Amino acid sequence: MMYGAKAYAQVGLETGINSASPHGLIVMLYDGAIEAIRKAKIYIEMQNIEMKTKSVDKALRIIKDGLTASLDVKAGGALAQQLLALYDYIGKELILANAQNSQERMDSCINLLDDLRTAWLEIGQLATKP
Repeated sequence: MMYGAKAYAQVGLETGINSASPHGLIVMLYDGAIEAIRKAKIYIEMQNIEMKTKSVDKALRIIKDGLTASLDVKAGGALAQQLLALYDYIGKELILANAQNSQERMDSCINLLDDLRTAWLEIGQLATKP
């Protein structure tokens, strides 16, 4: 039964990816990273170190292989450089949060990612206005 639910969710995710705008894809990456960190916090409370580590690793992969990789530093100039530095900072904070089981550090990362997510949503809305 669980397999069916996962398969259904995967189809929904793939449909969302295929129909999303570039801004929408970035928002999806933020959503994925935030969700992974929230799960890690729950796993800390459950004292499930293995799943906590997997969740933090997922968030780190999204930040590195998704958000950081999507930056065009040459075209983006100073803003892209600042985002690159911020993603690096968040990654380091997540590594420390994982090592220290620090929900406070994880909350800080969630807040930063959520602020960036909100900004990307607003940019996307402005970009689609006639």
